[in-house]
Amino acid sequence: MKIEKNRVVRFHYTVSEPGQPPVESSRDREPLAILIGHGNIIPGLEAAMMDRVAGDSFEATVEPGQAYGERREGFTQRVPKKHIREPRLAPGQQVVINTSVGPRAVTVVKVGATVVDVDLNHPMAGKSLQFQVEIVDVREAEPVEIEHGHVHGEGGAQH
Repeated sequence: MKIEKNRVVRFHYTVSEPGQPPVESSRDREPLAILIGHGNIIPGLEAAMMDRVAGDSFEATVEPGQAYGERREGFTQRVPKKHIREPRLAPGQQVVINTSVGPRAVTVVKVGATVVDVDLNHPMAGKSLQFQVEIVDVREAEPVEIEHGHVHGEGGAQH
């Protein structure tokens, strides 16, 4: 079965910047399960998966515009320290803050007595990403998965 919109794909991946050591890998855990065509992974990786089948392994380079976007200079915000749950903060540290649109990964720029300046760019913004991917399996999505926009059951939401 080929990968196309409204199919569930389980896959392993390793991601790095070209020529650099891996940043993240799923090899030491269960494969990631996503519903194709619903914005659950970066667009460039999803596009590289299209028309592949279970058992395929491939490499794909995804440019910033199809990954986490270009870096935006000056894209910072001052946040009250009480909104960051980390007990100790230092410049360069990555933390997650809750926003009106959900959790967001940010990088600490400056720590004050009661406020923290954070860079709102995604930590991988402006970077080309090299993926090594192994497609584990592909199946038709259940109607409820399509309705909810994500995978249920093994590797997905448990609701």
